[in-house]
Amino acid sequence: MTRPSSRHPLQALTFDLDDTLWDNHGVMALTEEGHYDWLDERIAEWLAARDESELGRFAERLPIEAYQRRRRELAERHPLRRGDFTWIREQALYALLEEFGLPRAASWLWALAAMERFHALRLRVSPYPEVEPMLAELGRHYRLASITNGNLAFHRLPLSRHFEVSIAAGEMHAPKPDPRSFLMALAKLGATPERAMHIGDSWQEDILPAVRLGMQAAWIAGDTPHGEAMPAGVHRLSHIRELPALLEKLGRE
Repeated sequence: MTRPSSRHPLQALTFDLDDTLWDNHGVMALTEEGHYDWLDERIAEWLAARDESELGRFAERLPIEAYQRRRRELAERHPLRRGDFTWIREQALYALLEEFGLPRAASWLWALAAMERFHALRLRVSPYPEVEPMLAELGRHYRLASITNGNLAFHRLPLSRHFEVSIAAGEMHAPKPDPRSFLMALAKLGATPERAMHIGDSWQEDILPAVRLGMQAAWIAGDTPHGEAMPAGVHRLSHIRELPALLEKLGRE
């Protein structure tokens, strides 16, 4: 694999994770329902053991729609933390468990336990088969970073070893398209924007902020319609597997 030999040859690649390196939709649906169902079952068992089943079933009195609504309310009340999904989920669960009738300390402990279950389920992503060998090869030629708005515990995935830098943008209260997460990644990689490319699936959250900073960008667009011509420095790909060929092409220009 050759590096682009333009005026500013690339030295760094930054990657979005969800729906760029893997399909995230199915995992998130299972995670959303799975950790809430788990909490409902464990609370019922705990109450039965304490002979306190008169409170009823948690998910019947406060169905998952109530949980989702509470998260939206928290995001509106705390705009600076709107991208910190773990915090929002923890606070929503804590509030609902207290509303259900559990003591404050028990509500907090069960909220934390449910989030442990959430993170365990969230890790059940399946990177596209091309991703592992592709990152291993790219890491021989470029410095790599990940930038995600998601609350995946990425450091617990084997795939994370390919990245020198991993940025959880929501946790730093600067979710994409905020440029601070991109600038932090570039600073840690020791790269300037003109010598970096960002790869992601979201036009608004990945491509536009990267281009505004002066980075190149590879848009993993799938079959998303986009009638306008690509801006300078933006390359449309249908799948992440096409990235090495793009970099080879740029290296010959």
